[in-house]
Amino acid sequence: MTSPIVRRRRLSAELRRWRVRAGMTLSDAAEELDWSPAKLGHIETGIRKKLSIPEVSALLQLYGVTGGQREAILTLAREARTRPWWSDYENVVSSAYVGNEAGAVAIDTYGGALIPDLLQAPEYTALLARSRGYNGRLTDRMVAAYLNRQENLDRDTLTRYHALVEEDALQRVTDPETRHAQLSRMIELAEEHERVTIQLLSSSLGPHAGFAGPFTVLGFDEGESSLVFVDNPHGGTIVEAEADVASYQEVWHDLVGMAADRQDTVTVLRRLDLLT
Repeated sequence: MTSPIVRRRRLSAELRRWRVRAGMTLSDAAEELDWSPAKLGHIETGIRKKLSIPEVSALLQLYGVTGGQREAILTLAREARTRPWWSDYENVVSSAYVGNEAGAVAIDTYGGALIPDLLQAPEYTALLARSRGYNGRLTDRMVAAYLNRQENLDRDTLTRYHALVEEDALQRVTDPETRHAQLSRMIELAEEHERVTIQLLSSSLGPHAGFAGPFTVLGFDEGESSLVFVDNPHGGTIVEAEADVASYQEVWHDLVGMAADRQDTVTVLRRLDLLT
């Protein structure tokens, strides 16, 4: 099932569309329901995270939405209120990002100094967790959360996962067992998973636009706009403004042009594994 976070965004868009179709301004609709314009504005922009079914029903009645269309939107509202698995792991993952990741149909990611999350072997994820100062329990939780997230690669609704990996990120893994596990996972995914594309960025490239930091472009279906997640030590930021998303997409395409192709990438990964 599509992520509840994605369903909330769709619900907000649907309610906004029906208000406009009914010929009502935000203030008009709020006044009819004895709500503040701010409350309705928060509903339509997604700031209000969970809507009650009576609230959605009141809006649909006001806008004259009936029959199958009304039932479809109410179903969307109910599904948007479900509790996703990642809500239990908010101390080790960004819930807002993971919720959008779970509903994306296309994921284009640049990992910067790290291996992208969905490519990580458990040994590498544990190493990363310990580098952040996590104790044994938090490390185990982070590994479990990442393994759950990696099931996205096998979702029927995911059409593309494309990762750009810095060769330097692999070179930083100095523990032989961890490095072998990480390289083996990437080789397997690159060779056997039809929806996964991995490209290496050579250490010889020097400075490039990606040095500003890791980011992921998420694409959605049903006419929804893409968004970008910019990773940082404080949990990351979701970028939705169309011009900003386009800017990151331009950087992404530039980096793809610099990276080794799929076959050359596998060749380099195998060579690095032999040298481990």
